[in-house]
Amino acid sequence: MLWDQSALMIIDMQNDFVLPEAPLCIEGAAATLPRIRELLDAFRSRGLPVVHVIRHHRADGVDAEGIREGLFRQGAGFAVPGTKGAEIVDELKPLEDEFVIIKRRFSAFMQTELDFILRRMGIRRLVVCGTQWPVCIRTTIFDALALGYDVISIVDATSARSEDVAAANIRDIAAMGVSCMDVSRFLGPRS
Repeated sequence: MLWDQSALMIIDMQNDFVLPEAPLCIEGAAATLPRIRELLDAFRSRGLPVVHVIRHHRADGVDAEGIREGLFRQGAGFAVPGTKGAEIVDELKPLEDEFVIIKRRFSAFMQTELDFILRRMGIRRLVVCGTQWPVCIRTTIFDALALGYDVISIVDATSARSEDVAAANIRDIAAMGVSCMDVSRFLGPRS
């Protein structure tokens, strides 16, 4: 049932957000890599859609959110195409037939082709993981709900800067009807 009409969405697992020396490293993002990889392998083995959502910004930062524009002016830009930082971490590199959606704002749905692609594939349920809770994960989940998708949030495959921030966001989205579970519960008993 959980697998029917489902797609896996892996959000912002790029070097600039995951690697410890990265400009916008999210503490805890690297620790989620093994659990995200478990999900990725499960979706791949079942031939189900995988959507990698990433950020790209111009080197001058003119297309970044206002609150982050200053980083570019200070020379601390991030997710600039062609840089190592903009690449998806090695452990999660997309396969040729997997989707890569490029966004410039927090939500994976804002001004992208994501909704169109999901509807064309008949997807009704999104299994969401990645980084980070209070912005890109949360806004993507809110927009998915507003667009009528069922959402499963994989809480131990999603990171935030602190446990408190993660817990507050999990509480909020669960109160909105999002199924929040860990990888082992989602994958179920293994034979």
